[in-house]
Amino acid sequence: MLDAFVDAFWILLDPFRLLMLFSGVAIGIAVGILPGLGGLMGMALVLPFLFGMDAYAGVALLIGIAAAVPSADTFPSVLMGIPGSSGSQATIMDGYPMARRGEAARALGAAFTASLIGGLIGALALSAVVPFARPLILAFGSPELFMLTLLGLSIIGVLSGNRPLKGMLAAVAGLAIGTIGGAPVAAEYRFAGDFLYLYDGLSLVIVALGLFALPEIVDLLARGGAIAERARGLGHGWIHGVRDTLRHKWLVIRHSVIGVVIGAIPGMGSSIIDWVNYGIVAQTSKDRSRFGKGDVRGVIAPESANNAKEGGVLMPTLLFGVPGSSAMAMLLGALMIFGVQPGPQMLTRDLDLVFVIIWSLALANVFGTFICLLLSRPIARLTFVPFHYIAPVIIVIVIVGAWQETRHWADLAFLLGFGLLGWLMKRSGMPRPPLLIGFILSGLAERYLWMSYNLYDWEWLTRPGVLTIGALAVALIVASVRLKRNTSQRAEAIQAAETPETDKESRP
Repeated sequence: MLDAFVDAFWILLDPFRLLMLFSGVAIGIAVGILPGLGGLMGMALVLPFLFGMDAYAGVALLIGIAAAVPSADTFPSVLMGIPGSSGSQATIMDGYPMARRGEAARALGAAFTASLIGGLIGALALSAVVPFARPLILAFGSPELFMLTLLGLSIIGVLSGNRPLKGMLAAVAGLAIGTIGGAPVAAEYRFAGDFLYLYDGLSLVIVALGLFALPEIVDLLARGGAIAERARGLGHGWIHGVRDTLRHKWLVIRHSVIGVVIGAIPGMGSSIIDWVNYGIVAQTSKDRSRFGKGDVRGVIAPESANNAKEGGVLMPTLLFGVPGSSAMAMLLGALMIFGVQPGPQMLTRDLDLVFVIIWSLALANVFGTFICLLLSRPIARLTFVPFHYIAPVIIVIVIVGAWQETRHWADLAFLLGFGLLGWLMKRSGMPRPPLLIGFILSGLAERYLWMSYNLYDWEWLTRPGVLTIGALAVALIVASVRLKRNTSQRAEAIQAAETPETDKESRP
């Protein structure tokens, strides 16, 4: 196997294959910068050009796109508060406040360095577990997958700040919105009426862009000025961000490993991986007061996991022919174009191709991070340009990102509707991330609960994996409650200490 690993490196060093890998990285960066497109769109664009291409060059092109998008989608998340893709939603929580403080370059530098390390750890994990991954992946049945969805819901308390009730209401609303359309376990359509557009449910891209993009655009236009409130450290801010990541190296490693593990579970995808990791870092950190206000750790943790997960999603894709994400479904189609059958037989017949994919993943992360770091300073300058000059371009990008989903007029109508909802939620102090999490997990929770009950009746509740994940979810909830209690007590103590003595004596 070591010989195949080394041979694959020399195979990839062919000039044409390296050119395809670099082209994939460039396409991935361009697609990632545009909100709402994502790796699936980028891979779909190049799929027609794969026919007749060398298999090694073709997979290098696709892996280059898949690896670069999770890095480049950080740009809109940090600079505009708009999720570049489903995997960069949690980065907004602290990345955008940093940009508002004039620390956009620092946030980008930290994010790209964490992405690089996470991507390399993902590639290393994939190469290490290729011979041993089968029992690990097969250990997760529908009961464990259902409990993982509950684990995702358990972080809602973290994302709700000091408004847990409003966060719970938002999550319930998200779960309800997620039930619109075809039921995942039955041949019925709910809340769709005769409107064919709703039969497939609402698009995650439209919901995310509506909730997070349009409200920020409206508020920035109403406020006037630039995105950043003041300039600070733009010239060398990215170097500061690199140092931040290296200082929190164990945080990067921990969340990269978590990203690989979650990514290896088919069906979980990239939609929740950033939220789960953001919740974990917010719960386990000693100083939690800055999360949601511009804490660089809130950027490092989800970005590490987001890139590391690419190594995880490739495990079920290559070893079992089960796509770990929607982009990996495109990769499966490409492998079949090349006459390669994904599955356990790849470890014998096409082992060199497996390692070419691993090398492509590692090199694409290096190339992508280097390019993004070069772009971070000039692109970060956009945060100091008066926003009314940038707003028309951003609005067009958001509209195109929503329109490309189905090219139906209802795409724009629902984008506007969720934009209004997001603006009202922001004005009323109701947190928006819990609604998005509830929407994402609605279909998954229903599907896995139905499968668990029909396969195991209620005995699935006694499975060791279910009990372990359930205990972790309870621990997160308890820690969240204790965190809020301690925060409230500290705030009251600070307020009491700052109250003048004359005020205290004048009180009845």
